[in-house]
Amino acid sequence: MRTDQLGTYPLRIDLVSEHASPLAAIGGVDAGGQNVHVAALAAGLAARGHEVTVHTRRDDAALPDRVTTEDGYDVAHVPAGPAEALPKDELLQHMPAFARVLRHGWAAQPPDVVHAHFWMSGLASVEASASLLAPVPVLQTFHALGSVKRRHQGDADTSPAERIDLERGLCRDVSHVVATCSDEVFELRRLGLPRDRVSIVPCGVDTAVFTPRGPVAPRSDRKRLLVLGRLVERKGQDDAVRALRAVPDAELVVVGGPAVDAIDTDPEVCRLRAIAADAGVADRLVFAGSVARADVPAWVRSADVVLAVPWYEPFGITPLEAMACGRAVVSTAVGGLQDTVADGVTGDLVPPRDPERLGAVLAALLADDDRRAAYGAAGVKRARARYRWARVVADTETVYRQVLTRRRPVEVAR
Repeated sequence: MRTDQLGTYPLRIDLVSEHASPLAAIGGVDAGGQNVHVAALAAGLAARGHEVTVHTRRDDAALPDRVTTEDGYDVAHVPAGPAEALPKDELLQHMPAFARVLRHGWAAQPPDVVHAHFWMSGLASVEASASLLAPVPVLQTFHALGSVKRRHQGDADTSPAERIDLERGLCRDVSHVVATCSDEVFELRRLGLPRDRVSIVPCGVDTAVFTPRGPVAPRSDRKRLLVLGRLVERKGQDDAVRALRAVPDAELVVVGGPAVDAIDTDPEVCRLRAIAADAGVADRLVFAGSVARADVPAWVRSADVVLAVPWYEPFGITPLEAMACGRAVVSTAVGGLQDTVADGVTGDLVPPRDPERLGAVLAALLADDDRRAAYGAAGVKRARARYRWARVVADTETVYRQVLTRRRPVEVAR
């Protein structure tokens, strides 16, 4: 790095994302918003002239050591644990091996800055950097906090028992935290993070891909509600299913989860179908299965209303994608969704885990074509003004440079 031109000189940036590869198919149990975020951030930083490498755990023996993507950044597949897919909650034991690989590479060619994504990536990055003769600054984005997960899931939380204490330690050890929403800052302060070591940079949306005009997925004559993302209980798809009772003329399309040929045997699909049968709405529940990332905008455009109704959510990219496509959003008032969805302007906010209230709001919104159109138009403006990736990437780079500037030696006047 040329410290005499710190404000303009290209940087060598390493992103560490231990379980969420930017190359992964979206919609699996552990593949979702973080993968999208890391991929878009890496591509955006590369487009700004930086040298970017994403380090992610090798989960397939056939993967090459390193891949150069068409977006101009590299993906390094780190050997840490068996070269097979593992649940992310089982990866903590393999982080020392992950750190050793990082340390070996950084000792030979250190980056200017490291940006760790998720808490285990932070552990590996801090350990690797601290052992160097000249440690590099490590910035941290948590994407989700163990304290919040434990609060909402209780005994159902499968995270390692030591997660919260380790996240508290990261708040002490990293150079800076890049939070994605104001609610997260409050939680980080409770973990002991000083106010001057956190910046808010939201997740983003590709407003050149997610647009109001473009291909539209096939649909029936019914009004369409759509939920998009991983099929995990905390995402609240069961509340959306129960809410269908209040909107008898609508269907609920679930995009994400297993491949189409595995839908009928998927445990979460079977659970949701049982809930639908009990609620008398089974004939209006449709599972599209996992879809290619390139096809997501067409599915979003096919909806009258897009739902994002998790019990809790660190940020939530789905509402941004819906807003950018000009679709009205109904979302739970949790986490980052309270920042992104402007209640009564781009969509409606509802309490989490309240299918009756959700159903009432959906019924009113589906009956009001003008309000849905107004929400959609306002959503496009908000997404383009605040959440386009070009702005998110530029703001992230600004944080990097601010951290690096603070590390520059003070020049004494002579």
